Amino acid sequence: MRVPLSWLREFVDVAPEATPEDVLASLVRVGFEEEDVHGFELQGPIVVGQVLEFVEEPQSNGKTIRWCQVDVGEDSPRGIVCGAGNFFPGDKVVVTLPGSVLPGPFPIAARKTYGHVSDGMIASAKELGLGQEHSGILRLAELGIDAATGTDAIALLGLDDVAVEINVTPDRGYALSMRGVAREYSHATGAAFRDPGAGHADAASRTPSGFSIVVDDRLPIRGRVGATEFVARIVRDVDATRPTPAWMIARLSLAGIRSLGVLIDITNYVMLELGQPIHGYDLDALTGGITVRRAEPGESLKTLDGQVRTLHPEDLLITDESGPIGLAGVMGGGTTEMGDATRNVLIEAATFDTVSIARTARRHKLPSEASRRFERGVDPLVPFVAAERVAELMVQLAGGTLDTELGGSLSATYERDAIALPRGFVSGLIGVDYTDEQIAAALRLVGCDVDTSVEPWAVVPPSWRPDVTDKWTLAEEVARIEGYDLIPSVLPVPPSGRGLTAAQQGRRRVSNALAAAGYVETPSFPFTTEEQNDLHGSPTGEHLPSVKMANPLDGQAPFLRRSLVPALLQAAHRNVARGLTDLAVFEAGAVFLPEPGVTYGTDSVPPLGARPDAATLVALDASIPPQRRHVAVLLTGPIVDKQPGQPAVTAGLADAIDAVRIIAGAAGVEIELAQTTRAALHPGRAGVVTVGATEVGYVGELLPAVSEAADLPGRVVVAELDLDLLLTLGGDRVVAASLSGFPAATQDVSLVVDATLPAGDVRAALVEGAGGLLESLRLVDDYRGQGLPDGSKSLTFALRFRAPDRTLTAAEASEARLAGVAVAAERFGATLRE
Repeated sequence: MRVPLSWLREFVDVAPEATPEDVLASLVRVGFEEEDVHGFELQGPIVVGQVLEFVEEPQSNGKTIRWCQVDVGEDSPRGIVCGAGNFFPGDKVVVTLPGSVLPGPFPIAARKTYGHVSDGMIASAKELGLGQEHSGILRLAELGIDAATGTDAIALLGLDDVAVEINVTPDRGYALSMRGVAREYSHATGAAFRDPGAGHADAASRTPSGFSIVVDDRLPIRGRVGATEFVARIVRDVDATRPTPAWMIARLSLAGIRSLGVLIDITNYVMLELGQPIHGYDLDALTGGITVRRAEPGESLKTLDGQVRTLHPEDLLITDESGPIGLAGVMGGGTTEMGDATRNVLIEAATFDTVSIARTARRHKLPSEASRRFERGVDPLVPFVAAERVAELMVQLAGGTLDTELGGSLSATYERDAIALPRGFVSGLIGVDYTDEQIAAALRLVGCDVDTSVEPWAVVPPSWRPDVTDKWTLAEEVARIEGYDLIPSVLPVPPSGRGLTAAQQGRRRVSNALAAAGYVETPSFPFTTEEQNDLHGSPTGEHLPSVKMANPLDGQAPFLRRSLVPALLQAAHRNVARGLTDLAVFEAGAVFLPEPGVTYGTDSVPPLGARPDAATLVALDASIPPQRRHVAVLLTGPIVDKQPGQPAVTAGLADAIDAVRIIAGAAGVEIELAQTTRAALHPGRAGVVTVGATEVGYVGELLPAVSEAADLPGRVVVAELDLDLLLTLGGDRVVAASLSGFPAATQDVSLVVDATLPAGDVRAALVEGAGGLLESLRLVDDYRGQGLPDGSKSLTFALRFRAPDRTLTAAEASEARLAGVAVAAERFGATLRE
């Protein structure tokens, strides 16, 4: 909101010496954010001049210039070159003399041009910052001004004014007006406030009747009728060609609104003054009375911007007997637009439902100054005052006559319920020991009616504050008026027994463990293609149901992911394309696994602003597909860089298995691996990850074709685990094993087994047989070749034994090792390799 200071001074006492920065500082104290200071950026001498004569001189470039003699109140006229052709001898104009500066900045100096020395410049409205009109110079007669030559044009045209800009939050729509800002400045400084919106009851009594106004809202949104107040005043015999006064143009320009003719300028001026949007109709273009209703199917409307808009049944319309003539509270229609030929005006000042206006403005992508105010809420008691103010200005500035016999009004009885405010509540909430007198005075200052004779207090908010709805917002008003600087800075103390849930702690442990192992987390959007879901979200590559978004961010990836691997492939591709070829990345996030045959989503969206009931929440939950949290890793490129004496080591399947073990350790589970097949993975280099008999994920190397499709060179290994399931199997706590102070005994064992036997099965047999002394067991070699029977392989395991209470002897370690071998021999026919 831009606030011209000359306008602000009309409604509140601003000290003459107060600077724009002082005004902003005062408004900041009552909760506004300062944005900027705006002026016309003019520097004199800029004066009134009179064209005495001119000579037209055609130029070789086809342009005709005028060599003018201009009286600027000095002893002799000045010679000025001008390219415009819309003025005549005797016209008074604005002359920028050498040494002046126009917005830009554009300094003016005497300069030689077209064979003459131009001793200044005759200015247009655009060059002065008074509008966008640049077709010719500004003739003061068009503004109704006849001032003596040499008069300071900056002060004459109101160009010495300045505006401060503040940010108005959506809950404080009343401050989108001079009335609202002046009131807040009064709160901040104690200066006397003069309410331009006072006297609404008297204005209502002066509104004539006889003009038909009907509200026929058959489809109210949330049960609220689209229009509760509608005032119509009629002004006849206006002269729409009269100039808008310079002071009004200057104020509108500083407020960010361009001049569009005296009639429209008046409606915009009153909107900025009182915060009540006003619309004017060419009365002679209306057919019959006005009806406010919802749109019918198939209706359309050509709005003032020239666009033909297809209407929605929720759109609230202003109509006459011919059909729609405006989008209520948003923009008028072209058929009843006021123009230079308008002679009789119907003034509309109404109160429309905030939700209805907001939806219409967004539906048609048509934000306007009117909709900006209506959707935030306007004072329901000010339409009568606003309509009368517009009529008064049209009589004064456009020469019209107020019709005291014909007009119309429709209004509802306005009452607000009292809010119960317990004593002590405000101080307890804010943390400041306010006295009862301070609280009552602050609330009365913002316009509340406070009855302190009852307990709790009964507080009725003012009509212009729809945001004050309960005792908490009342407390906020007290804190704002008394000063935020009084509120102490106190760190809140969290209640005991709360914090992260066990699942949250588990997820953090897993992510922290991977990050500590050198993996980089790459969060991504959960959107992918159906083909990627089938490839990575299905063990066999068969088609499984996926959830398709109705309004996807990317039309090429409209499905919710069944796997995290596609996103990791995209992240890897982006990094490789930027020259980062050694990658170890992971993501922990949700995947969406719809049940076959179940339809998800809903067409029934509960209304905003009200908590849905239990049945609605259950229905919404049922409309959401199952979401499991997974964790996935991807490795590609060298895991050890090439260095002197050491060749590069490329990431392989063993590194992906190590990542799986890191995840399992952080989750507190013991995993087992077994060979498997999977659509996207290389045969023989794919494994299923299990915890006991429960499958929790997979690990493996991607098929070369899959890696090439993702534009990834070389080998790519991945793993993906169901993180929710892992944490469930791991329990609530992960207990670190105690450290023994006794030395370990290490031994190796090589077993010859059938080549098709999974190494994990052999490992499990050794663990079972070795008993409690076995601390760790690791596969270190898988040999197949010369010296072994056909169809067999040699598996070498490194075993580490340790006792918690003593130093093991070699004999004890050997006995435990042989016990494990015995179980493997019994179960699989394993033999010791010689």
